Amino acid sequence: MSASGAHSIFSQRGRARLLRFVLAAALSVGSAAAGAGITLTDDSGRSVTLTQAAQRIISLTPHMTELLFAAGAGAQVVGTVEYSNYPAAAQRIARVGDNAQLDLERIVALKPDLIVVWKNGNAQRQLDKLLRLGIPVFYNEPRRLADIARSIGQLGRLAGTETVALPAARAFEARAAELRRRYAGRAPVTVFLQIWDKPLMTINADHLISDVIRLCGGQNVFGGLRPLTPEISTEAVLAADPEAIIGVTGEAGQAESLQLWKKWPRLNAVARDNLFSIHSDLISRNTPRVLDAAQQLCEQFDAARARRK
Repeated sequence: MSASGAHSIFSQRGRARLLRFVLAAALSVGSAAAGAGITLTDDSGRSVTLTQAAQRIISLTPHMTELLFAAGAGAQVVGTVEYSNYPAAAQRIARVGDNAQLDLERIVALKPDLIVVWKNGNAQRQLDKLLRLGIPVFYNEPRRLADIARSIGQLGRLAGTETVALPAARAFEARAAELRRRYAGRAPVTVFLQIWDKPLMTINADHLISDVIRLCGGQNVFGGLRPLTPEISTEAVLAADPEAIIGVTGEAGQAESLQLWKKWPRLNAVARDNLFSIHSDLISRNTPRVLDAAQQLCEQFDAARARRK
């Protein structure tokens, strides 16, 4: 064989070996990436693993729907529940039931690769059925404002939208820090937050809304109670004699449920005209909009401070 022929065969063999090496390396990298997947610990302490970023997500609570949009994953949400009304695009997403009853057949038909739920806001018996189907379920339960930023980042990681989620989380943290800097050190205002009137219900110190109250320099007079949303009596409110009463309402400015307190004109909050209302969509959802509620709450507390004699 001539030298040129030997060189040609060597070159062909060399190129073949090089091609096999490149393909093997590419497959190895791809396999490693697929094997690594995405693993996060959710708020129930469970480890949730996805082989790749979720592309078909079902949200089983309105606040999780909002958080997904905040994390840049709104386009990947294929199903949600009733009352998921924000942002506007959320209203066009298919419904799979509500807090009390889920349509499991509809959920399965949508072929989700991830379901996000509220740990204390969804019926566990139905969630257990979902878990048995083998669909990854991620529990969320923010208890502090910082947890909202963390949740946005986690959802961005699960959905592969971190380029949107991380800046959104940082922006939330910055706004919360600014509100805390401005208001948390002001003279304390004792507060009763009424989330329901029949039966009369409030929130304890572990609830995220209590963190908003603290941010504004408020003190929750029922912070030491259990459970997270305890029932209380009218007599308990009268005994606590809060300086301000905040009613959570369906529409801002509609405070009919607060009118009953005017039966007791000597109640501190009534005597000083410190009966305030705030929209439930803002204060009761663990989303970036809770800071809009915080701004309103802080201004209401300032009004209460100004009425002191």
